[in-house]
Amino acid sequence: MEDDAPARHILLVDDDVELSAMLREYLESEGFRVEAVSNGADGVARALSGEFDAVVLDVMLPRLSGIEALRRIRQATEVPVLMLTAKGDQVDRVVGLELGADDYVAKPYYPRELVARLRAVLRRQAPAAAPRGAMLQLGDLAVRVAERRASWQGVPIEVTATEFNMLVTLLRAGDDVQTKDDLSLGALGRPRQSYDRSVDVHISNLRLKLESASAGCVGIETVRGIGYRLRSAA
Repeated sequence: MEDDAPARHILLVDDDVELSAMLREYLESEGFRVEAVSNGADGVARALSGEFDAVVLDVMLPRLSGIEALRRIRQATEVPVLMLTAKGDQVDRVVGLELGADDYVAKPYYPRELVARLRAVLRRQAPAAAPRGAMLQLGDLAVRVAERRASWQGVPIEVTATEFNMLVTLLRAGDDVQTKDDLSLGALGRPRQSYDRSVDVHISNLRLKLESASAGCVGIETVRGIGYRLRSAA
């Protein structure tokens, strides 16, 4: 992290007090500011305050589950969310991604791994290195890269930071098929792991939003055994 850059403010939502204290100390040693809460209801209230750059959210929480907390957060804000899931629990991971989580880390984890995933999530929401006003288009689909805005016929399309990066990666590829490995590196900022469905779930969410916004005029084609590319009905 640059010395003159403001510390990124992280909300940690986990009812394991001992683990939270350890993780908070580690994150602060890495240059983050951290606030920790121990239940889902307080996590939602704080996440919606607009004070945080990202949320680290455990699935297993008292008062309100992490999944329900994520659902309520996504109803009101696109703040990046990194889910903490049980090792081997594919259901919680997929549900979390379907509800708009940007990524996940399975418990138990190394703090260094979590920090790497967290920084990758934060990079996705950073303004792109492109001239202000630079735009990618496919028919009436327009994406202003530096401003991180997507629209169809001038009407904004609400997408998460990860979905936006997926869209930019696909648009820049043109007619070329993007493999899941390409999309994981380009949009998630990390190599794809075996049996990792993150790319598929983010693409599925993005496909639904594009087809809904464009009434089916723009979509994402699955090229079986290879990957994905944007298609236009025009």
